[in-house]
Amino acid sequence: MSVAAFFHLSRPYTVAEIAELTGARIAEGRGFETPPALITGVAPLAAGHVGDLCFFASARYVDALETCRATACFIRPRDAHLLPERISGLIVPDPQRAMTLAASKLFPHALRPESLFRASGVSPSSIIHPQARLEPGVTVDPGAIIGPGAEIGAGSIIGPQAVIGPDVRIGRDCAIGAHVSIICSLIGDRVIIHQGARLGQDGFGFARGEKGWLKTPQLGRVIIQDDVEIGANTTIDRGATRDTIVGEGAKIDNLVQIAHNVVIGRFCAIAAQTGIAGSCEIGDYVMLGGQSALAGHITIGEGAAIAAKSGVARDVPPGARFGGAPARPLRRFLRAEALLDKQARRDKPDKAI
Repeated sequence: MSVAAFFHLSRPYTVAEIAELTGARIAEGRGFETPPALITGVAPLAAGHVGDLCFFASARYVDALETCRATACFIRPRDAHLLPERISGLIVPDPQRAMTLAASKLFPHALRPESLFRASGVSPSSIIHPQARLEPGVTVDPGAIIGPGAEIGAGSIIGPQAVIGPDVRIGRDCAIGAHVSIICSLIGDRVIIHQGARLGQDGFGFARGEKGWLKTPQLGRVIIQDDVEIGANTTIDRGATRDTIVGEGAKIDNLVQIAHNVVIGRFCAIAAQTGIAGSCEIGDYVMLGGQSALAGHITIGEGAAIAAKSGVARDVPPGARFGGAPARPLRRFLRAEALLDKQARRDKPDKAI
């Protein structure tokens, strides 16, 4: 089987160009080859070869750095002495951030879903209602469906088999992946929604009745502000009597459930398999670890962080670090875990754990 390169290089960059782009300082005596060395790819340290760009950010990868054959490597000033002479050093305070900047220039098409047909314009096999309005420059892949009254801004891409419901608004330069469904939603500019995500469906609202559960009408919307990214197979329910809102710049991983009436602040980061129950309010810059669970009607203060696998049942103050189930201040949770482990070892001294 031949090797397939799914993302193609925008153009080769010299080491000096990469340094200028990222604000890096080239290590003394390096990076001035004649002709100048060219960067044509990115790679992890262990797999770096001539033409590749790498980064070193942790002492655990010292062995990989010693054997690396890459052309250039981002590295902190304190670690520069570890760099082999054959590699051009790019000295930066944050190697991972610098690598992100460089890779974004080298492979810009990897930043968001593109047309899977590598086409532009509206596919003749898509279905677009006559009352839908698309600005010039919208790309619609085969099999996509756009309902009456929907509006889509210039530069946006609608992937194959995506469903855009009646009266949905999608801003400019958005990327909507394959098999995404969006109803009852208003989407800002530069939003990325990955494959299989579902936005605007019913929230889980029921009232007890004499003969079972009575379904509560869900009358709100989903509002996604600018520069949000939503991962594959994530679900965001519309509000019941108020809107479900995801704030500007928030980044949401795959397989996240956001229930009705939830309000998520700006620039939050939510890792995979997190579940947020109805009517939670999450402040700006909050981080939620993978598989964390938030009970309904609680508030997470600005800048708080919740550890992975935590179960949060009460409000979290701004800036706090919580972990565990039930979640509590992280240092208390870690002390409790250490005491339990110590007790367990004391109870069974003859068994290795």
